[in-house]
Amino acid sequence: MSTMRTLILLILMGIQETESVTHSLRYFYMASSGIPNFPSYVSVGLVDDDQISYCDSINNENIPKQDWMSNVSLDNPHYWEEETLTCLAKQETFKENIEIVKQRFNQTGGVHVYQQMYGCDWDNETGEVKGYDQIGYNGEDFIALDLNTSLWIAAKPEAVLTKQKWDNNKYALQYEKFYFTRVCVDWLKKYVSSGKTSLIKKGLPSLSLLQRSQSSPVSCHATGFYSNRAEMFWRKHGEELHHGVVKGEILSNNDGTSQMTVNINLLSVPPEDWTKYECVFQLPGEKDLVTKLEKEKIRSNDGNLSFIIIPIIVAVVVLALITVIGFILYKKKNAKRHPSPVQTYECQEQMFPTA
Repeated sequence: MSTMRTLILLILMGIQETESVTHSLRYFYMASSGIPNFPSYVSVGLVDDDQISYCDSINNENIPKQDWMSNVSLDNPHYWEEETLTCLAKQETFKENIEIVKQRFNQTGGVHVYQQMYGCDWDNETGEVKGYDQIGYNGEDFIALDLNTSLWIAAKPEAVLTKQKWDNNKYALQYEKFYFTRVCVDWLKKYVSSGKTSLIKKGLPSLSLLQRSQSSPVSCHATGFYSNRAEMFWRKHGEELHHGVVKGEILSNNDGTSQMTVNINLLSVPPEDWTKYECVFQLPGEKDLVTKLEKEKIRSNDGNLSFIIIPIIVAVVVLALITVIGFILYKKKNAKRHPSPVQTYECQEQMFPTA
């Protein structure tokens, strides 16, 4: 009986440590007109929200943005040449498409943006795969592919002609489905394998208590962790607090790690009760990191706020522009596709059709 209990315990421990992780591969493409001092075409690739590649109409070269991406080209010395050809082919199609769509909307001058986001998600435990292909124009949905029906969905009346044209191309639709379910996932697995040392790190962060002034909220700041699914909160007597608490988003550092902050307002709390409060940082598969709120632990300087000025280098400039313009096509639960090197002109025609 004791042997059986030990076996069950080991199995349960294994279940706790074997966590399901969903990996993602996403590509963002954008053509624009009327934006001075900005490339007319930009493409960005991301694996698990880390930028892996970049190309634009100024440099006309697809370049790696992670050191580990050099591992991908070991099996294919021409990998980046082929990726550059894909960038150039997509660029020409996008320049044509933005002009077609502008005509559909009877537009000429002004700022206009034509965007595509495609890729796939893969659950490494269940094997579940989701693909997605969405196109937007001027910050709004334009047309999207429904993989369940293998038909395009027009979000605007101006997209109906595009829907009819693309729905009639049965070969392209079959290729899209094959691409999302097989090709995209194969490349994603390859990228995850090549970059696993940085993509699957679980290092614990350093926690700091910060306060701008005695009347300011107390900030619990965590930095130096690698997961985008970390949680951080304040608690008292073992219970999570919500009143007076403001939680920030997970942000990227310039070294591949992440940071986040959660603030708590303690103006109505007597100083002698502060030690009842704790900041808790949680990372999947790791033990909670807890720091008690004690006055001597708080870093504060009313005259010099440099300690809370943390350098954040935004790796994907174009994504910020997309956000400013209002293009929010990324929906994690309804996601899309990633490109493989394009070998022939015929493949380019199928992957990058004109509107």
